[in-house]
Amino acid sequence: MPKKTNLILKVLLSVYLCFMSYYLYTHQYYNVDIEAYMGLLYKAEYPEMKIEEIHKKVFAELGEKRPGMFESDLSHEETAKGENTYYKTISENPKVFEEELQLFSVKPFYNFVNLIFFKVGFSASASTFFISILSYVLILYFVFLFLSKILRNHQLAILLTFLLSLFKPLLESSRHASPDSLSCLLLLLSFYVFVIKRNFLIATIFAMLCILTRPEYFIFYSFFYILIFIKRKELQIKNFEFGFSFVYLFLAFSVVQYFNQISWSTLFMNQFTKVQLYPISNPDSFNFQDYLNFIKSKILFEFNSSYFLLLLIFIIVIIYKKFPSIKKNSIPYLFFGFIYLSIFLRFLIFPTMVNRMMIGYYLIIILGLIYIQSSKEDLFKKLS
Repeated sequence: MPKKTNLILKVLLSVYLCFMSYYLYTHQYYNVDIEAYMGLLYKAEYPEMKIEEIHKKVFAELGEKRPGMFESDLSHEETAKGENTYYKTISENPKVFEEELQLFSVKPFYNFVNLIFFKVGFSASASTFFISILSYVLILYFVFLFLSKILRNHQLAILLTFLLSLFKPLLESSRHASPDSLSCLLLLLSFYVFVIKRNFLIATIFAMLCILTRPEYFIFYSFFYILIFIKRKELQIKNFEFGFSFVYLFLAFSVVQYFNQISWSTLFMNQFTKVQLYPISNPDSFNFQDYLNFIKSKILFEFNSSYFLLLLIFIIVIIYKKFPSIKKNSIPYLFFGFIYLSIFLRFLIFPTMVNRMMIGYYLIIILGLIYIQSSKEDLFKKLS
């Protein structure tokens, strides 16, 4: 295709992404987690400010943006006992609010980026949204670069990028004040740098930042490093480089766990059994039988309500067509198998499959399938 046509297509894609950024910024969804991220902003920027003042500033700003946001919601059945009145209690009680902040302090890189935008001049609420919107644009930009490299067809790459831009979980995450979009961006960056640019060090840095944004991605990276170890000779990665890289990822995960004041059992109860108003100073005792009952009641429904079963159908069809004998090349089987194993283990720890939280896995699966379907080369072969 002529370079002039390619340039026009890229300009049109840029204009489209600018339009989508404006649209998303003017159609933000004020999810209830936003008050915690705002509270952590004020706490970091004004360390001497009392929690009562932080509480007042946060809920005054949100009260202007979305009046009645934290009223009791009795319209649906409770998953965790007390959840329908939980956020109303938080809006009225600074002490409960202070302890709730610790539930969200386990995403240090997201909170750090949030603080940067806050220091630049965005309001506390706007800075959280801006991260999601900017991540949305950059995700699509790197998806386009990846597809252009694999497909070697700018028209098709732009068409697929446009279709992915309308993917519901990606749009949902860009409208929420959450680390979902940023963690997805960092996950894709780590893969892009590793697969396309072949820079193991930079890929490790992005992987560390991904874990510091959403610690549960450590599960997936642990399995992915098994594939890297298998292919380390073809990738020209020395054993000590591999070892140091994984140690850095483990340290990133360990740092989060070291400063985490709330145990997994308390977090589980707070989300799925009984809301913990004081998860640090006065948590309830954990009941393992309640945990097992909840897992059994949710596992089938949660997986069926996600896109993973649909994607699994495409994985089976494409893998079977491209790699009829597992003895010839087991990497694709292991790659997708480890993704699904990671998702299952994550479910056992945090038994919900909210689609906006899964966009990193969704996009890795989709891009992996496009790669396998469009390329005759090994999944780890250098493309640049």
